[in-house]
This record gives sequence, C-alpha cells and structure tokens, in this order.
Amino acid sequence: MKRTVTLTISFAILFLFLASVAFGQVQTRFRVIRASNMGTGVDPSLRDVHEQLGSLFSFTSYRLLTDETLHLSLHQPASISAREGQIIIETTLEGMSRRGAAELRIRVGREGRDILNTQVRLSPGRTVLIGGPKLREGVIIYAISSHF
Repeated sequence: MKRTVTLTISFAILFLFLASVAFGQVQTRFRVIRASNMGTGVDPSLRDVHEQLGSLFSFTSYRLLTDETLHLSLHQPASISAREGQIIIETTLEGMSRRGAAELRIRVGREGRDILNTQVRLSPGRTVLIGGPKLREGVIIYAISSHF
C-alpha cells in the first residue's frame, strides 16, 4: 500500500512539473554583469553568485547592469536589451531534458549580428554563468537561473 501511494505521489509531481513546462511557466532570471579589474567590490545583489564568479573568472569588480525575469513558453523567444539597447539577448525554451533540466537557447546580438549563440541545460534553482563579450575594461557575464 505504501509503495502504491509513493508511486502515485511521484507521478502526480512529475505530471505537475511537465504541465507547468507545457503551459510556459518556466520562470528564468537573467542578470547581466560587468566584470573588470577597475576597482574592487561586488554589487550586493550578486552575493548569491559571488563565489561562483570568483571560481570561474579572475576579476576584482562585479557590477549588476540588468536584472530581468522572463516567463518562457516552449519555442517562444523572449528578449531583453542591455547597455541602452545596444545588445539584444534572446532566450528560448527548447525543451526539457530527461533529468528535469530546462534546455535553453541563448542568443546575444549586437548591431544585427550574433556575438553569442549557445544552448544550456539549467536545473531548477541553479545558476549558469556565461562569459560574454569584452568591454573596454573588462567583460560582460550572463547569470541565468530558473525556477519551475
């Protein structure tokens, strides 16, 4: 009897998870970060990813430029702009992996051409960091996290 209840609950949770994805309820937080060696310090809103930033990149300063939440629907691109509209970031939910991770296509464009086009698998509650284009004194880093 316990086994049947456990299996029923497991299937119900899986069904709710898949239904939320099918109805486009994958909420994705997209942060654009300026990293440089000009000065020191970490923007207080980046404390949750500071350790991860430090282990992947060797900069002394991290400043948040853009912080937006997107509600992604399957195969429906959602866009945000950064740096006063000079850079367009397009995110598309491509599907779900067998392990329950969201598969996202990330395209970053400037002046009508792609400067980054990649696919990432994003587990719920995790953050993926992607090093982006160079800036005068540093680089742009994209921090992407999802809740579903």
